[in-house]
Amino acid sequence: MPKSSGGMDAPVLRGERVRLEPLSQDHAAGLAAVVDADRATYGHTVVPTAATVPAYIDEQLARPGLTPFAQIRVADGRPVGCTGLWFPRTWPGSEELCAIEIGWTWLAPTAQRTGLNAEAKLLLLTHAFEDLRVQRVDFKTDARNERSRRAIAALGATFEGILRSWSPSRTPGEEGLMRDSAMFSIIAPEWQDVKTRLRGRVYSSGS
Repeated sequence: MPKSSGGMDAPVLRGERVRLEPLSQDHAAGLAAVVDADRATYGHTVVPTAATVPAYIDEQLARPGLTPFAQIRVADGRPVGCTGLWFPRTWPGSEELCAIEIGWTWLAPTAQRTGLNAEAKLLLLTHAFEDLRVQRVDFKTDARNERSRRAIAALGATFEGILRSWSPSRTPGEEGLMRDSAMFSIIAPEWQDVKTRLRGRVYSSGS
C-alpha cells in the first residue's frame, strides 16, 4: 500500500458515493479545477487555492503523523477534496495503535451536502476501528466553526469541550495567533451503535 513520508500505510477505501485514495500529485489538476468555485464555504478550514494545490499536496505528504487521502466522487471519478488520518498514538512500549484523529478535511462546494462527507467519515471510522483496531478516534475543529461542529456531532461523536489556545490559527489574517479547538471523540465501545446509525443515515437518507 502507498505510504506518505509522515504517515501510515494507506489503502484505498471504497464507498458508493466516494472513494478515498492515498493523496498524490496525480490528484493535483483535478483538485485545482474545483477548489476555487466558492471559497466562502470553507470558513476556518485549511484549503489550498488552485495555484497552491501542488505545494499543498507536498506539504500534506511530508507532514509528520498525517496519512492524507484524496476524496474521489464515484459518480464522475473526479477529485473533490481531501481528508486524512492524523496524530496516531501507540500503546506504551509498542507500535500498535491505540488512538487516532480524523482531520484535514475539505470538500469542494459542488460536493458539499451530497452525502460524500458522511460516507467518507464512515469509511475512515470503519478502517480505524476494524482494521487499525484503535480504541478512540478524535475530531477537532476551530471552536468558532459551527458548521463543522454540527457535522461532527451528526456523525455520532461526543463533544468533550473546548481546548483553549490549542493550536496555531490557520484562519487568514490570524497568523501568529492561537485558536480554541472544539474536541469530539468516538470510543471503541460506542462504535457498533455509531456505525449502525451512520450507515442508516448514509445509505437510507443519503444525507
